[in-house]
Amino acid sequence: MLSLCKLRRRPAFVKFVLMIFAVVLLPCAGLDPAMPRPEESANVTRATLENGLRVVIVRDTLAPVATTVMNYLVGSNEAPQGFPGTAHAQEHMMFRGSPELSADQLADISAAMGGDFNADTQQTVTQYFFTVPAEDLDVALHVEAVRMSGALDTEDLWKEERPAIEQEVAGDLSNPQYLFYTQMLEAMFHGTPYAHDALGTRPSFDNTTGKMLHDFYDAWYAPNNAILVIAGDVQPSEVLSEVKMLFAKIPKKTLPARPQVKLENVAGKTLSLPTDLPYGLAVVSFRLPGSDSPDYAATQLLADVLSSQRGTLYQLVPDGKALDAGFELATLPEASLGYAVAVFPKGASGDELIQELKKIIGDDLKNGVPEDLIEASRRHEIVDAEFQRNSVSGLAMEWSDAVAAEGRQSPDEDIQAIARATPADVGRVAAQYLKFDQAITAVLTPQPSGKPTSSSSFGGKESLAPTQTHEVALPDWAAHALSRLAVPESSVRPVVSSLPNGLKLIVVPETVSNTVSVVGEIKNNPNIEAPPGKEGVGSLLNQLFEFGTTNLDRVAFQKALDDIGAEESAGSSFSVSALPSKFEQAVQLLAANELTPALPEEAFKVLQPELARAVAGQLESPNFLTHQAVASALFPKGDPSLRHATPQTVSGLTIQDLRSYYQRTFRPDLAAIVVIGNVNPEEAKTLITRYFGDWKPAGPKPPTDNPPVPANQPVTTVVPNAQRVQDDVTLAETLGMNRFNPDYYALELGNHVLGGGFYATRYYRDLREKGGLVYGISSSFDIGRTRGVYTVEYGCDPPNVAKAHAIVTRDLKDMQTTPPTAHELEQAKALLLREIPLAESSVDSIAGGMLSRTLIGLPLDEPVQAAHRYVALTPEDVRAAFAKWVRPEDLIQVTQGPAPGSAMAPQ
Repeated sequence: MLSLCKLRRRPAFVKFVLMIFAVVLLPCAGLDPAMPRPEESANVTRATLENGLRVVIVRDTLAPVATTVMNYLVGSNEAPQGFPGTAHAQEHMMFRGSPELSADQLADISAAMGGDFNADTQQTVTQYFFTVPAEDLDVALHVEAVRMSGALDTEDLWKEERPAIEQEVAGDLSNPQYLFYTQMLEAMFHGTPYAHDALGTRPSFDNTTGKMLHDFYDAWYAPNNAILVIAGDVQPSEVLSEVKMLFAKIPKKTLPARPQVKLENVAGKTLSLPTDLPYGLAVVSFRLPGSDSPDYAATQLLADVLSSQRGTLYQLVPDGKALDAGFELATLPEASLGYAVAVFPKGASGDELIQELKKIIGDDLKNGVPEDLIEASRRHEIVDAEFQRNSVSGLAMEWSDAVAAEGRQSPDEDIQAIARATPADVGRVAAQYLKFDQAITAVLTPQPSGKPTSSSSFGGKESLAPTQTHEVALPDWAAHALSRLAVPESSVRPVVSSLPNGLKLIVVPETVSNTVSVVGEIKNNPNIEAPPGKEGVGSLLNQLFEFGTTNLDRVAFQKALDDIGAEESAGSSFSVSALPSKFEQAVQLLAANELTPALPEEAFKVLQPELARAVAGQLESPNFLTHQAVASALFPKGDPSLRHATPQTVSGLTIQDLRSYYQRTFRPDLAAIVVIGNVNPEEAKTLITRYFGDWKPAGPKPPTDNPPVPANQPVTTVVPNAQRVQDDVTLAETLGMNRFNPDYYALELGNHVLGGGFYATRYYRDLREKGGLVYGISSSFDIGRTRGVYTVEYGCDPPNVAKAHAIVTRDLKDMQTTPPTAHELEQAKALLLREIPLAESSVDSIAGGMLSRTLIGLPLDEPVQAAHRYVALTPEDVRAAFAKWVRPEDLIQVTQGPAPGSAMAPQ
């Protein structure tokens, strides 16, 4: 799903919390316009064109892929008074066409390039990013040059796009954590442009006109207000020549004055809000120095120390006072938001936890910030910077953040500042800014969902004429590139072996950075492997891995990791990452944690009641009830996927239950490890054998595959959620096939005709571009070793749920009766073929793909084999597969939020 406006850095301040705050940051400053042109180093080329466009090209040979990020130095700060979402709306309209490139042409191009085409709007910058095979970089550059040259912004196009952006607003307003974030912004930055984020409001969008948007574009979208960052496997001199040819003719503009940010004193206050999470959040937030401040590096180190698992905040977890705890930093140019967060189970007191947080921070101020934790944090920051090179798109965004967001010359400036910051600097920042009379505290209390209700129909038929598909003529610069359907070669060269104990080892040498990562997984299925009445045993076991090994307790083990700057996790999925010089020590620590975990009974006694209380809250949460409603509608009674923990099953567990489960299910003959990075394959095998070779399986292999399931019947379920103004809709059905059925590839190709390519695909065109019913829609075939499920998910206003469902059904029936057009199929094939190199553009995606294919039983080069199958498929093959396997009338519908068809709440 293409999300046109992701609000960057919605940080997960604890692992329990996902997408809590939308933090939008980025200053108006950029590279020094007077920098030498061009300046080249080993991997970086810089230039400033005569019209003021600043260009940074970073060479990275991880994969034959390139990412472009066009950073316009304008955001919600520059929005007109009363229209806070203007920058966001203009970002949307950039996908609605330019004088030289229509929306349909742009959609066809982005789909054929692999679909990795996106944008975001923040307070001080708007970013447009495009990741493509390196051979198609010229196409991406043409797109950005055309869009910099002009935007249509007509009233008719805005009327078509406005319902979609209002659906995005409704989605965020359905998130209580987002509502808290907006209140915190207002409290921290009252009277400044920072007091609102970039999202916008429905009333302001209703009053926005196409002319207003075009005026905003004319004022701010200019080469002298932009920084173009390009990263990937490119030849910098050739790319720079192409950039000059395409962009140099675009005239510069006289930019308007920017609004000033004049911070006022923060008046401390307390917020109380409900949440639909299964747990509560206690938050104490402070205004800290921003990225423009000379104290920013010390602020980063302070945040790292406060979030350390050796720190005093995290001690709340082993003490049994919180489910999780930590500290996060979200940065704006003039100020940062720092917040201590603790997670509490339903029924516990958030107010008491607030007092605990304040006491801990107060004691830290009184006792001083520990110097050893400052040095450990500094070491991690320096090591983490090297790991940024392990993703092409991540590298492009890292440079964009540095040069456009923070006004640096390069990301190295932050690291150099962190290296210079002293413990005295960190202590001074803590004393100056961690003041409780200027803190915003909040308690988010979990609220139970109402009881789900079910029926046998989805609530009404809609008579909808299908939208006819049509082929658009592309510009010459795009047509030739998009006509290529060659099967790409994989750039990954794995070395595969198996240890005598059955452990599969895959080593991928990669020298793009001076790092090594070890990623492993044990094939497991607690829904099958947990004994009856012991549900929850796997979750509790995984939590206990944090408590060290039989030789090192929790704190000592974390210190050993800190000493080498390594990041590690253990459990059914396990990993460690470090510099090559610390590779052996990292593997040794990982193996000790995975093979000889402490599993201390004292920690078990603390965690068990906490998990039982957390499960009690989960059972009443809307997300859990939605998940269970989907599973109950799809699978027969007694299916393993319907099993779940209860407070009673968790409370009945013993430490021996966990140890027995560990011995039975954690075994090398069900595990695989990928070692990827700057390492010799023989050295990697020697070390993995040394530390994992004595791992022995106990008893016969436990079953891990779910049984096949029959076809489901259509059922409609409504899960009430009073916190939502928008309905979150899931449509799904079972498929009578497994991953090894040859029809899988025809279904996957057809799904790329339906979705995945934005306006160029049917769901997006029918439900968003033409209907304005949804902001985003995703569809997927989740097909494993024994069963398969087809799923469609979208969010929409309650009155439109049935209409959107009917359109999905209609589009599926069309796929069954009429073969897709030759153009649609060619476009879907191009999208799938180009996804192959894009999937190899980060170390994490390479390792993850290797592991998933190994554990399911597919060959490692399956993506390339699949590409040959896709190229050979015909429109009739796709139609026949959909006719054979898909049952549009049997889609179950589960809706979370207001009852479908009900009146909309005011927003």
